[in-house]
Amino acid sequence: MNDDTIMAGSQRGQGWRRLALVLLAAAAVGLPINTLSAFAVLMLAVVVAFSGEVARQGGRWCAAVVILVLAMALQTLLAPPRIEEGHNVFLPSPALEAALPPAVYREMLTAFEARHPASCNPNAGGCWRGGLPERAYAFSADGIWHDTDLSRSATSLYLYDPVRFRLGFINELAYNWYGDQAGLERAVRDRRFWMGFQRWHLTMPWFVMARLPAAYAGGHVCWRGTVLWENEDGGFDRLPHATDACRDITAGQTGRRVFGLDVAPESLTLRVQPPPMVRLQRLAAPLIGMLAVVGLVVVLVRVRWRRLVAPLLLLGLALLVIAIDDASFIGGLRPFDGGDDGLFYDGVGRNILRFALAGDWFNALKGGEAVYYYGGPGLRYFRALEHVIFGETYFGYLTLVLVLPFVAWALFRRFIDDKVAALALALVFVAIPVGVVFGTSFLNYAQWASRGFADPAAYIFFIIGILPIVGMTDAGPSSRLLPAFGGGLAMALAIFMKPIVAPACAVLLAGAGLMALYRRQWPRLVGLCVGFAPVFLITLHNWVYGGVFVLFSANAAHPLVLTMPPSAYVAAAGELLHGAIGSETMRGVWQILGWLRGPSESYWAVPVSLAGVLVALHVVLRGRGYDFWLRLIAGTALAQHVVGLFYVSTARYHFLAWFLTLVVVAVWWQREAAPWLMRRYPQTRRPYPFVTALHRLHTMYAGHA
Repeated sequence: MNDDTIMAGSQRGQGWRRLALVLLAAAAVGLPINTLSAFAVLMLAVVVAFSGEVARQGGRWCAAVVILVLAMALQTLLAPPRIEEGHNVFLPSPALEAALPPAVYREMLTAFEARHPASCNPNAGGCWRGGLPERAYAFSADGIWHDTDLSRSATSLYLYDPVRFRLGFINELAYNWYGDQAGLERAVRDRRFWMGFQRWHLTMPWFVMARLPAAYAGGHVCWRGTVLWENEDGGFDRLPHATDACRDITAGQTGRRVFGLDVAPESLTLRVQPPPMVRLQRLAAPLIGMLAVVGLVVVLVRVRWRRLVAPLLLLGLALLVIAIDDASFIGGLRPFDGGDDGLFYDGVGRNILRFALAGDWFNALKGGEAVYYYGGPGLRYFRALEHVIFGETYFGYLTLVLVLPFVAWALFRRFIDDKVAALALALVFVAIPVGVVFGTSFLNYAQWASRGFADPAAYIFFIIGILPIVGMTDAGPSSRLLPAFGGGLAMALAIFMKPIVAPACAVLLAGAGLMALYRRQWPRLVGLCVGFAPVFLITLHNWVYGGVFVLFSANAAHPLVLTMPPSAYVAAAGELLHGAIGSETMRGVWQILGWLRGPSESYWAVPVSLAGVLVALHVVLRGRGYDFWLRLIAGTALAQHVVGLFYVSTARYHFLAWFLTLVVVAVWWQREAAPWLMRRYPQTRRPYPFVTALHRLHTMYAGHA
């Protein structure tokens, strides 16, 4: 079996077995997967499974099921007692005044009014008075799988950083404060590049309340800041406001409420240390889950250790890039910017989840809008599903982003003859941000994904969909139904996330469909059509809820988005025909220059971008000199570039067009430009240490060492 075949997972049933292994591993660690350790173990298990071969023998699968059942039984037996925890933003509101103990409410109100003596107009957009808490304790996705009347029940309480404490309410749509009229600030960003792990500082006033179970007697509580502990009379004792003070937990103090107040930003730390037996339970339960995942991999996977080197290198570099930019994306919950897309999508996603949990599927499927208008409709539903599986983290989107280096590498390997060059390009794409000048870089996608925008998700789904549509090897795509269905579905998801990718999807699917028709590959044709069909659920939603026919989203013709409509080009042509260079002509010139600025959004990049577009055009027109599927990708890139001629020249709108152009230019360079340079300058043939190291790395991955 050759390396490309293994890499594509094209052995019959291998993909399904890998998926089954991932599901078993997720069941072993348990839902929600909201701790960094559980996510890391699952991520490594996925890399090992996709780099090796998953067994098909029934005996091995029976052993895997036994491991899972045993692990779940032990986790249930050794489950530590849970701390009931509630938290919420503090804003002067009737709901909080009625639900909280009077002493606690007065304490926070006094501190709030001292820090914020001025208010804002509740009718002004972005004012904090526009949305007040409606219940004492906020909804938390961490509490879905463990019923509680508060926000969540947890096995530990260790508050040292609000971002790492994962306070879901900070991204509720009701707290969309922005602009000078907000009256309150949501968060402060530290822009120093070495502060990735402490990038965000929450400035929203908030509080936390905990009820400690009886098993915590004999432990202790440590704190800094304002802490109020309920006494036996039902009143509250204010603990000394000290730095790193601690207090033993007695049997009479368990079950009583402990409030921590963080009205002054980041003034509170709170750590509950249980007695030794509970501490052992807290360690044992997650450890059993992780050992079960290891056991599943040992039983089911034929590990190819040398093939792990390159994937782990890509994964490590990707995580490093994300951590430097914003480490809160890895296990934290950053406060999205007020007025930004991220806050809208997550806020609506949280509302969708609440409707679904209440059984109100009509409003859950509505998605916050009768007619989709705000950006892409899909990310809000993705966020809701993400919170079900990953709790109050963004591990779902992080997973999607971490898939990008691997699908990009697979795409480079598919078309670049020199596999070492393909690996080098993948490493450069991930680790060295030269793509911000041309072709985009992994950093582009990571930055916008961490901000909660839909654009990276749309582009990643599109790139994922390319692989089954064009095939993973030089032999071309499979004629079977399922791969084609997967490719079509990925294209539908890409449009669902961001309809701006529709031109690229149309050209790619049309070309693939016509080729399937020409070759009479009827199962493949059916798969493409059926897989793509769900995209019209967007239109159905707009018709059912809004009573209007809108294909995707209603903002497509908004003048702030459609900055250069076709009519403007007609007017510009009229000016030129009359020998004048008027306002419409200059408007068109600036539109074209804005498009050609590319990912860097700098005018000095215009010649490089223009050269890339011309290379893509050259590949399309070259005929049989290039593989049909590469020419189709070049045509897809050009179709997506057309969007840049009409729509606003924001770099993130056009990442996909430039990435596809990069793929085409890389192949052109390898097949035409580089050979010409080597013939003209023979000294470029000499080996360099970096190239030699890459050859060794690829040899290890290919399994020929």
